[in-house]
Amino acid sequence: MNLLFPLMFLMSVPDPLLISAGDQLFREQRYHEAIQSYSRSIEQDPNSGEAYWRSVRAYICLGDISGESQQQYYHAAYDLSLKALKADSMNSNVQCWYAVSMGYQAITEGSRRKVELCNSIKRSLDKAIELDPNNDVAYSIYGTFYRALGNINWIERKLAGMLLGSLPRGGYAEAEQMLLTAIRLAPNIIRHRYELGLVYFDTGQKEKGKKIFTETLLLPQTLASDQVRIGDMKKRLAE
Repeated sequence: MNLLFPLMFLMSVPDPLLISAGDQLFREQRYHEAIQSYSRSIEQDPNSGEAYWRSVRAYICLGDISGESQQQYYHAAYDLSLKALKADSMNSNVQCWYAVSMGYQAITEGSRRKVELCNSIKRSLDKAIELDPNNDVAYSIYGTFYRALGNINWIERKLAGMLLGSLPRGGYAEAEQMLLTAIRLAPNIIRHRYELGLVYFDTGQKEKGKKIFTETLLLPQTLASDQVRIGDMKKRLAE
């Protein structure tokens, strides 16, 4: 009896425990180890988007806490997000984390490329929400995206339209609605509420922002980068 083919078949089946183990490591904020677990899953099944988008998320989280070396993690996240998109473009989380990785790419790009990436980010977030209307992360990232657009004044928009291409429409009002939706879907995530508080501070609603921050400080930390958010909220509340 030839056992080679059955053995090869079994070896090619991805082990769901690798993703589960990676998720547990991610929750424990052990991002390097989580990436290793996801990478082993990708080796077993390079055509599945699930391990890819989780790896992108972990690399982003590493970048957020890595200081001078953060760009290498953001670049790794972007490269993996392209592979994730190729593997499964109809996965809401793939589209969402592709948008996140593009946002970090935009930071180091020139003006024209920034405008191009803004429109690409919007398309991916729209797709993520279309594929899963309950994707709280997509709404949260969209809120940040619209808050950034709210910081662009009318003259800058006109110049961008004339010289570089049109920026997406939207601003603080859209940011607030997106973040309120994210909070409704996942009320205990610090990032969602922190970003909403920033919208209120940016729009001169300081007391409203302080109220949000006071409530947010009671929530459990779920990401290593929450420490930075907690520090900023405490500083703003003390002012």
